[in-house]
Amino acid sequence: MDILAPLLNQTWFIVLMAITLIGAVLSAVHHAEVIAHKTGEPYEILVLAISVTIIEASLIIAMMFASHEGSEFIARDAVFATVMIVMNGVIGLCIFMRGFKHHEMSFRNEGTNSALAVLTALATFILVMPMVTVSTPGPDFTKEQLAFAGIASFALYGAFIFFQTVSHRDYYLPKAEDQKTNSDTHAEKPSNLKTATSLLLLLISLAAGVGLAEALNPAIEAGVKAAGAPKTVVGIAIAMLVLLPEGFAAVRAV
Repeated sequence: MDILAPLLNQTWFIVLMAITLIGAVLSAVHHAEVIAHKTGEPYEILVLAISVTIIEASLIIAMMFASHEGSEFIARDAVFATVMIVMNGVIGLCIFMRGFKHHEMSFRNEGTNSALAVLTALATFILVMPMVTVSTPGPDFTKEQLAFAGIASFALYGAFIFFQTVSHRDYYLPKAEDQKTNSDTHAEKPSNLKTATSLLLLLISLAAGVGLAEALNPAIEAGVKAAGAPKTVVGIAIAMLVLLPEGFAAVRAV
């Protein structure tokens, strides 16, 4: 990093790294989609979710390790921004575009309701409970409360994954008539060689994204400070960066 320090002060190099970071994120999501297409539904959703989570968590951790003032709130701000962008932005845009082009949209109530219930519970644990607890002076958990929230969230999401992939798998698959209608539009699954290549390139893209995020962290915080914007803008930027390719893929799919 000492060798890169003089370059990090130059605008053109910062812009180049930012473009490369976006390219790494897009590449990671693309290769995750190839692997997901190979695994098939509903496992493809897990592949995409894990890949996006790794990217976002890596960006958050890289910025939190900077230990600047307010960096401890980046994770909360990024998660809150992600929930709001997905629920109000991505889903809303998908519904609008589907209705605009096809005049109707069908989905499975069973899978949608269970996913929304889990999301509501997890968001409550992470975003609401720290604001209403009185065990600490600030909007924080005690160590015991943090451990409980972590274990409860892990158990809740683990149960949801079990329902999604094993016990109630049909709830998260397209309806039989939709599968029959769209059977001719699905592309052939990639070969084992292409899937293995995508897995390798996915790991490389994730590693590149983490390294570039850590290198760009000082420039991002300096830009936010120079603009006089609140620290929450950093979390929003992370959420928008990670969700941009997935949002585009979702709109294209509908």
